[in-house]
Amino acid sequence: MAKQNLEGKVAIITGSSKGIGELIAYSFAEKGAQIVVSSRNQESIQAVADKINSAGGSAIAIACHVGKKDQLEHLVQHTIERLGGVDILVNNAATNPSFGSLIDMTEDLFDKIINVNLRACMTLSNLCYPIMKKRGGGSIINIASVEGLKPSAGLGIYSVSKAALIMLTKSQAIEWGTDNIRSNAICPGLIKTKFSQALWMNEEMLGKFTKHIPLKRIGQADEISGLASYLASESASYTTGASFTCDGGYMIS
Repeated sequence: MAKQNLEGKVAIITGSSKGIGELIAYSFAEKGAQIVVSSRNQESIQAVADKINSAGGSAIAIACHVGKKDQLEHLVQHTIERLGGVDILVNNAATNPSFGSLIDMTEDLFDKIINVNLRACMTLSNLCYPIMKKRGGGSIINIASVEGLKPSAGLGIYSVSKAALIMLTKSQAIEWGTDNIRSNAICPGLIKTKFSQALWMNEEMLGKFTKHIPLKRIGQADEISGLASYLASESASYTTGASFTCDGGYMIS
């Protein structure tokens, strides 16, 4: 019988010092996975790892700027040295340094968004692929966005990067399915995190947004982590190449 426990699995979660990534780390740890907490700031990720360990889980902290290939290589190599391999990869780290029109987008900002939100996910997945293959399979979870399905004004290149990430997910599923490596995408709507605080801290903007959501509210980070845990587990063993919205019904409104 398929189970949702993750005992004996090693999971790398990027951008897991806060928000969605942090809650996914806690959820995976509760289900028995060994967690690699990763983000740019060592102090921040160590705090998350310490919290997991103090609660009886197992976690280590490895700092990594996902926009730098040498640091991605170090992340994977250090994970192998410390924990023996990789079974689950959550590509969660993302950036959106610009809110404005396409016509005002500079090449530097474009490159930064694409590098972090797309190229890093492909590079890190490629680094983990041979390890997962050798271990008999694995699960890749790409944190995309409803913006990759239905763009909003002012978020053009961010939307482009997330749309491309959804297509990368499908390509990974097609190419790596025979190696028992599954790849799925989660497309959150507006979630109450530091990343999105410019939207939810503005009451007028928040009101305009939530009136189009059937559930009439924004989401919480722990409402994403449960779906991620399912996709990481054997309960989702026949699920690959899919994109799951978790948006309070935003995409049907």
